Amino acid sequence: MTGTVGDFLVERLYQWGVRRIFGYPGDGINGVFGALSRAKGKIEFIQARHEEMAAFMASAHAKFTGELGVCMATSGPGASHLLTGLYDARMDHQPVLAIVGQQARAALGGHYQQELDLLSMFKDVAGAFVQQASTPEQVRHLLDRAVRTAVGERRVTAIILPNDLQDLPYNEPPRAHGTVHSGIGYSKPRVLPFDEDLQRAADVLNAGQKVAVLVGAGALQATEQVIAIAEILGAGVAKALLGKAVLPDDLPWVTGSIGLLGTEPSYQLMTECDTLLMIGSGFPYSEFLPKEGQARGVQIDLQPDMLSLRYPMEVNLVGDASETLRTLLPLLEHKTDRRWRDKVETWRAQWDKTVAKRALVKADPINPQRVVHELSPRLPDHAIITSDSGSCANWFARDLQIRQGMQCSLSGGLACMGAAVPYAIAAKFAHPQRAVVALVGDGAMQMNNLAELITVAKYWQQWDNPQWICAVFNNEDLNQVTWEQRVMEGDPKFEASQSIPDVPYHLFAISIGLQGIYVDREEDVAAAWERALAADRPVLIEFKTDPNVPPLPPHIKLEQAKKFATTLLKGDPDQAGIIVQTAKQVLSSVLPGKK
Repeated sequence: MTGTVGDFLVERLYQWGVRRIFGYPGDGINGVFGALSRAKGKIEFIQARHEEMAAFMASAHAKFTGELGVCMATSGPGASHLLTGLYDARMDHQPVLAIVGQQARAALGGHYQQELDLLSMFKDVAGAFVQQASTPEQVRHLLDRAVRTAVGERRVTAIILPNDLQDLPYNEPPRAHGTVHSGIGYSKPRVLPFDEDLQRAADVLNAGQKVAVLVGAGALQATEQVIAIAEILGAGVAKALLGKAVLPDDLPWVTGSIGLLGTEPSYQLMTECDTLLMIGSGFPYSEFLPKEGQARGVQIDLQPDMLSLRYPMEVNLVGDASETLRTLLPLLEHKTDRRWRDKVETWRAQWDKTVAKRALVKADPINPQRVVHELSPRLPDHAIITSDSGSCANWFARDLQIRQGMQCSLSGGLACMGAAVPYAIAAKFAHPQRAVVALVGDGAMQMNNLAELITVAKYWQQWDNPQWICAVFNNEDLNQVTWEQRVMEGDPKFEASQSIPDVPYHLFAISIGLQGIYVDREEDVAAAWERALAADRPVLIEFKTDPNVPPLPPHIKLEQAKKFATTLLKGDPDQAGIIVQTAKQVLSSVLPGKK
């Protein structure tokens, strides 16, 4: 082809199947932006308000489509701003390519303006492949290898392009010693364990009387197989947060989320099982898994370094979840004794009553659980839900009921604030016909998500369906950390670090042409959701929620109870509200002076 290095790069990305890039411009990457303009829409460019948000969008694009996510930024601060979003992709094993500019080749090493050592800076987050181009002929194999590594290994990769190189005429590498002639194309392999290893796994699972299954993001494409396995084994199934959409919550043996944000039946499932099957999950908290030696274990994962990491497994299977389970199924024996399954379903039924009762407890002014409780039955089919990190993730984990065909995600391994709105934007671009809902705390909105509403205002009229909703939990508190201080440290709320300004988020939405709704009465929550879902444009709903509703863990440890009691004895600025709401949430037995 003729044209510049930038033109070649854009065309090669198109040949690799890239149709959307998220980013922000700057002079260090202008040569590629010029090429994007000359390509006349072959690849759509989405302009975020900040490079970090663009990287989150690329991560979310990979999560919600299974495709390569691509983000782009200029040199210096533009490149460094990408890092947090790229770490989100890296820790959640998402294929993302970062394309970043650099200062002119002749200036490098001269302490030039915006000259950072980008190779060193990206070496950790994009350690699978990061290279800086020095000649036009090099760009072809750098791009091919970066894309193939990202999609083949589900890793983050990066290419660094000096700005003067981008505008040079592109030349194909000559047929000469010292050149590389790469090609495009990647086909996902069928990854299966050997038959004898599958039989060993089947022997363990067949011997179990009380089988528990834990699914994560690696099982998202294996819903049918997970259901079949659970039915044959009479198992209960818990879900890691990134695996929340693996199974619909209307199945009575699905116990919901696991961990600090998890449910009581998931805790009981792990406490009493004698066999554990873990599928595609890197769930980090070993204390919520069976005690070591309690259960025999089988794990399935594509990445060998994730096997037997959280619990000592007896059989470790490297394989794709759906293919491995499909091959394992004929080796399993149907369990006729369903007493364990019946017990799991009883736990789940009791929990449903408990969590509904908690959501309807009166608070001042709104119980945050009520917000998500009222949303669940009103969600359209095939909706996509994103959540931020913080206390809103508790209600996302416990109160949101997923139906078949829905998708949902959040920043899992990184657990980063500020991901919900860029995730929801990327989801809407990937699936413009589907309803998208972001659940966000006021801390994340103030940190960086408020500005991304401008991105929504810029693009929403391109979407086939205007249903895009951002729900803000406004409690004027960095609430998750406040409760962690109380329960984990035994310290009262430190107002200097925890209290944040009261901002009229709904009015900001209105000021930029979106719809804004303000809700400060619990009886208005359901109607607000219905109004938002019927709106003719994207909506921000601001719920004024009570910061003193405790995000209760599924099991209160004695040490946590002691530290919580110590907090109250020391005197907390919100002590009266804490006592009232904690008592209402059935924690009165741990409070001093209560019987």
